[in-house]
Amino acid sequence: MSNAGLPAADRFEWFTDMVARDLVPVTVTSPKAADFRADAGVLDLGPVRVSAHAHPPLRSRRPPALTRRSDPEQYQLALVNGENPMWISQRGHDSGPVTGELVLWDTSRPFEAGTRDERGTSRALVLHIPRAALPVHADKIDRLLARRIPARHGTGAILARFLTSLGDHAAECGPDELEQLGRIARDLAAVCLAEHADATREVDAEARSRALLERIKTFIEHNLDDPGLAPGAIAARHHISVRSLHLLFQGEQESVGRLIRRRRLERCRADLARPELAHHPVHAIASRWGFSSAAVFSRAFREAYGLTPREHRRQTSEGASRADRQGSLRTGQSPPDGSLLAWLNRSPGD
Repeated sequence: MSNAGLPAADRFEWFTDMVARDLVPVTVTSPKAADFRADAGVLDLGPVRVSAHAHPPLRSRRPPALTRRSDPEQYQLALVNGENPMWISQRGHDSGPVTGELVLWDTSRPFEAGTRDERGTSRALVLHIPRAALPVHADKIDRLLARRIPARHGTGAILARFLTSLGDHAAECGPDELEQLGRIARDLAAVCLAEHADATREVDAEARSRALLERIKTFIEHNLDDPGLAPGAIAARHHISVRSLHLLFQGEQESVGRLIRRRRLERCRADLARPELAHHPVHAIASRWGFSSAAVFSRAFREAYGLTPREHRRQTSEGASRADRQGSLRTGQSPPDGSLLAWLNRSPGD
């Protein structure tokens, strides 16, 4: 959703109504209220929801009276991005400027929040978690309110990566799959918060297993170029047995070995279509993504896509040439990228 199509005088009211509906009722002020261009989106995942917001500078306040009158009884965990950091104060804690990190607040308590600067856009992905769905005791969660949680390493990084990738594939998912994504998001958040609250034992074994599975998938994604990436090495890196590793993948649509091969093939397929890599031999691209044998790669590629790597490269090159010729005959904007991460990096109203 975007308010860009509304008259400038109506845009701020649209935003405050959206915040009250999709986040929590607050009072909002802004130096840009006269022409407040903002975007928002909501994704319902069953056990949890995810909302995305991009907006100019503002300050919001949730006073005690408003808290008593309307409370969704949620913890809201935000991944903050953008050139204008945000801050939040709650229960005597002050986050300071937050950008590229996670920050948590409780809708059942008063708070104040805002952006640090008078210019620039703030962006946030917010995970809405019902208080009753978080297995960690409230006293321990209270320690984390309005405190910055790292999102560049550890479980925080895995949760941040999972949230930003939802927009790539959620539109392709049915209700049951969205429910599963919601459970994964809830469990990753529970493990992340429990680790920072020193309360890991309070999270049940199933949630810890889901979080470990996502940690392993992230490890695989970051190490596809390693020819030694195999179940034994992955299990050793995560201090579990190979049998335990395979048990983790029992409920998945593919085994750990098939996941590695599919992602390597997808990386190779994408590189073979890149014009700037046209001078790289096929076997060099295969080696770059962990294939030790050109023959094994070619056979796997043909089995997966129904044509050889060279045929794929030729077809994509010819298709790009046709598109360039057609593009020179018309003007206009390209369709927007569908990924939520790309959306977060755009300007409000674009």
